[in-house]
Amino acid sequence: MKNRKFILLAAMLMTIGMILAACGGGSDEGNTDSDSGSDGGDSSASEETTDFSAAMVTDVGGVDDKSFNQSAWEGLKAWGEEHGLSKGEGYDYAQSNDKADYMPNLTRLVKADYNLIFGIGFKLKEGITKVAGQYPDTKFAIVDDVVEEPNVASLTFKEHQGSFLVGVAAAKKTKTNKVGFVGGVDSPLINKFESGFRAGVKSVNADIEVEVQYAESFAAADKGKLIASNMYNNDIDVIYHASGATGNGVFAQAKDIKQNNPEREIWVIGVDRDQYEEGQIGDHNVTLTSMVKRVDIAVQDISNQAMNGEFPGGENVQYGLEDGGVSAAKTNEEALTEDIVSAIEDWKEKIVNGEVEVPQTREETEKFIESL
Repeated sequence: MKNRKFILLAAMLMTIGMILAACGGGSDEGNTDSDSGSDGGDSSASEETTDFSAAMVTDVGGVDDKSFNQSAWEGLKAWGEEHGLSKGEGYDYAQSNDKADYMPNLTRLVKADYNLIFGIGFKLKEGITKVAGQYPDTKFAIVDDVVEEPNVASLTFKEHQGSFLVGVAAAKKTKTNKVGFVGGVDSPLINKFESGFRAGVKSVNADIEVEVQYAESFAAADKGKLIASNMYNNDIDVIYHASGATGNGVFAQAKDIKQNNPEREIWVIGVDRDQYEEGQIGDHNVTLTSMVKRVDIAVQDISNQAMNGEFPGGENVQYGLEDGGVSAAKTNEEALTEDIVSAIEDWKEKIVNGEVEVPQTREETEKFIESL
């Protein structure tokens, strides 16, 4: 594990000033070709170019999921533009519409001679493990899991820490003392989001009810909308989703309710990217905050390291609160009162200095809650 603090800060400075545009299509046949914007890099490419190339394979959520995959693409695009490259000429992505696409996409990018290939999401672990063994001269990186191969860098995050902070925000904001969590696939990774969120809520008020449901998909907006509908109908007024594109349905349901009843206080907590824009409905915004997970910065960071001959192959590079790898967004200044922001910062300090150890599993969470 490495402390990425200084690299992250440098990378964040390079991301200032970028304009987020619509997401681009991959190089697969049949994909649309509208390019994604980026919150990293600059619209005027660097005069210095490189022969080093990098690409990524999305999971089934898609590169325009407004969450996890999109953040990774923004980071890769920022890296490419930073070094005078263009989409298809130095960096690119392959869209996966089904898990059966993972291996063909990874293999195709290897044969296209990309120097570094990212697998975005833990679902690509099996594929990355196989191709890393087959092509030892190619560098690979996996986000959200660990592959113990010398030519693979594993990029993981302390999602439980950021989830704790948005749990604090939810507990301070709820009027009904009932909040919800919508997960994508019930897995150790998403359990970290759930665990941190529940711990954060209960640390503020142990009497608040936390309802947890999983959609068992990261690409089922319709199911996300249905789960959210049931939760909001059950007097839950804040829902935190950690479900990729499934969360688009959570936002859709919240906005439908807000449009029909503008006076009702109803909120969504976004994930991975700052999802403030997803919550805009007329003069209102239903995004309370977002658990921002800087996949974009991690992708940009590892791409630069690999290009500079410092690729952390065989290592687990972890990003957390202490280095800005995860955070709670404060974009919705109207919703996030001074009291809420102050509480977030207080708990953040306790976590960073080791006073509070945030649970990562359901078992740890139960023990944490019992200790309160």
